[in-house]
Amino acid sequence: MLDVKNIKLSELITKPITINPNATLLKTREHLLKNKVKRVIVVDKKRPIGVITEKDIAKKIYELGSKPINSVKAKEFIPKKLFTLTGDNTVNECAKMMKKHRISLVIITNNDNTLRGIVTETDLVKAFLTKESTSFKVSKIMKKDLITASPSDPILHVESLLLKYGISRVIIQRNQMPVGIITFRDFVPAKIPQWIAESADPKEVQEYKFKKGLEEIHSNQMSYLFPFHATDIMATNPITVDMDDDVKNAITSMIKNDISGLPVVKKSKLVGIITKSDIVAALAV
Repeated sequence: MLDVKNIKLSELITKPITINPNATLLKTREHLLKNKVKRVIVVDKKRPIGVITEKDIAKKIYELGSKPINSVKAKEFIPKKLFTLTGDNTVNECAKMMKKHRISLVIITNNDNTLRGIVTETDLVKAFLTKESTSFKVSKIMKKDLITASPSDPILHVESLLLKYGISRVIIQRNQMPVGIITFRDFVPAKIPQWIAESADPKEVQEYKFKKGLEEIHSNQMSYLFPFHATDIMATNPITVDMDDDVKNAITSMIKNDISGLPVVKKSKLVGIITKSDIVAALAV
């Protein structure tokens, strides 16, 4: 068993930015931008009752219509379920929760259910990097089943792959070599708002693409995408990791470059992909 799995979450807790339930939508967004964070925790009488991300705010604004933006309060974002653990829970228990529910954040509470902090997927990955003594190769946890496309493929084909397989990125390859990567952040399908595309959540993209009530004009705007190919929008010269490299090398590259996945190669040929989620899944075993 990996030794990092037994580390208590109390060693990894970070302090989140918090807001009260009556904070307005605009005030909440100000907190996100000012503190350069991806999420804020809604706290009522020191107890966590919700999580709000930039995407949540954008979604709410999109749905508002003519309703005044100042009329929306943070308490309107309360989810059906919050995923919480305590500082006494372990990295292994946290990883299992993240893997099972496909989440990237767990709220850490005190014994009286008041907010203590948060632990994110990135926190677990960093713990692996700094606290794990066992060494093993990327090939042990990488995904070998790859969804790829060619530079000449139409971007509508690439989009269909992202949606069909529920993945966040497609590797573009030429002669079995990775030459680019396309994610939802690299193009904005005309049928959907930019904020959904930026969230890189394939299921949500699909939901909104076919959601009833979208104006007919949106459904007719895809035609301008027809002439474009993968090579026109892909991020070129992707950072890669060798399958025989230590997993820690992959983690270091992800953290340094602020990315969540790397193509895996062997003698420059594409053989797989490794993501932060794969590392969390290894911690969940």
